[in-house]
Amino acid sequence: MPDPHSTFAVLALSLIAGAIRVSTPYLFVSLGECLTEKGGRVNLGLEGILVSGAMTGYAASFLSGSPWAGVLAAGGAGLLLGCLHGLVCSLPRVSDIAFGIALMLIGTGLAFYLGKPFIEPQAPMLASLHLGDAFASPQVREALHVNPLFAIGVVLAFALQWGLRHTRWGVVLRLVGENAESARAMGYPITRVRVAATAVGGMFAGVGGAYLSLVYPGSWNEGLSSGQGLMAVALVIFARWRPLACLWAALLFGAAGALGPALQAVGVTSGYYLFNAAPYLLTLVIMIVNCRPDRTLAGAPGELSLTR
Repeated sequence: MPDPHSTFAVLALSLIAGAIRVSTPYLFVSLGECLTEKGGRVNLGLEGILVSGAMTGYAASFLSGSPWAGVLAAGGAGLLLGCLHGLVCSLPRVSDIAFGIALMLIGTGLAFYLGKPFIEPQAPMLASLHLGDAFASPQVREALHVNPLFAIGVVLAFALQWGLRHTRWGVVLRLVGENAESARAMGYPITRVRVAATAVGGMFAGVGGAYLSLVYPGSWNEGLSSGQGLMAVALVIFARWRPLACLWAALLFGAAGALGPALQAVGVTSGYYLFNAAPYLLTLVIMIVNCRPDRTLAGAPGELSLTR
């Protein structure tokens, strides 16, 4: 009879390893959207940017032989699409929501069309840091296989949290997102600030896409994203537009996504596909809980189109 303590330890370690592995795309996309929304703009096209980043990163890694070149290329693709969203939404009578949906379709469509030649070839993958080699337990070693992109995302979350509160650019961005008229009266360029924030947010989402194709699951195909870009928008609302809270929320979503494989690792095979739906159920629960009138927009930037 299996030792329940040993089984629980294996399950916990599998969840930790899975949370780190699965949460990284959520982390980058949610940080990008957090930055975008802090400036008073919504980008629902993150799903398209995520998929475009995945395809661009995989193609650049295959053609150059360097996975880090793929990460840079994915960030560049996200930067361009984010800049496109920012510029178009700065035009009169253009809806953030409507163009975001259009960008999602454009990004995924272009990625599927341009990425067809790269479905079969194997590109170089981004290696992980093996921090647990000194441990005898294979579960501990697996849990401590941390990809550099996750470490970069964690540092980025702390840096954004600090920067938004204690730097001039952070104060300007928050002022533009809270009250555009006050920012304009003080001489700040509203359009340039919002376009820059949206472009950088798109770059973060592109890097998140590179993680999908170059780390986990580590391939390029048309079903790669599974709606993670859209779920990240709900994650930002759940995190109350705070970058550091986005980190913990991303880990929570990552643990939900890793629940099925973790249970399978301890011998629980029934209901596997139901457990794989945990991230979508978590998104639904979060949105239901946060739909109370006194909670839905708590902490939301005042200029955000969701508040108007």
